[in-house]
Amino acid sequence: MLRSLYDWTISLAAHPRALWALAIVAFIESSVFPIPPDALMIPMIIAAPRRAFLIATVATVASVLGGLLGYAIGALAFDSLGFPILEALGKGDAVLEFNDRFNSMDFWPVLIAGLTPFPYKVITIMSGWTGLPLTTFLVTSVVARAGRFFLVAGLLYFFGAPIREFIERRLGLMTILFVVLLLGGFLAVRFL
Repeated sequence: MLRSLYDWTISLAAHPRALWALAIVAFIESSVFPIPPDALMIPMIIAAPRRAFLIATVATVASVLGGLLGYAIGALAFDSLGFPILEALGKGDAVLEFNDRFNSMDFWPVLIAGLTPFPYKVITIMSGWTGLPLTTFLVTSVVARAGRFFLVAGLLYFFGAPIREFIERRLGLMTILFVVLLLGGFLAVRFL
């Protein structure tokens, strides 16, 4: 099922209204959809490199707006909608334990989930459920999602189709390594 959903998402890249399709995918990915917008962005940018940064802008705006929906689900309908979504993603058991630590980490969970392949929708719902300040959530979401989507757009714009395999297979790992190094740097400065 996931493969057919991925193939359907990829087929949207050739649609005349691909930007609208990207906006919809990026919006719903931030609260319920399992396929990241990168799957649609990459073929769109390869097909029209001059539009790379417009495509990244559409993905960023729609993703942040979708993140606000996820936040609202967590804040207003966690028991009826949020928990079942998290449970379907295999995160139901960790929810209660995670709640205790979530807000003490400030903006870091939103930043990390927004930049890495970690399901952003989990963090959007958790942010609303735990009562993370909306301003913190919103600012961090804009920074994280723009960072991720503009990185992909920039790589494709400057290096073209040959970088596609790297982005699809290794960018998530490289981003995780970057975040680990960033956190390690902050911890080293703080404790040394």
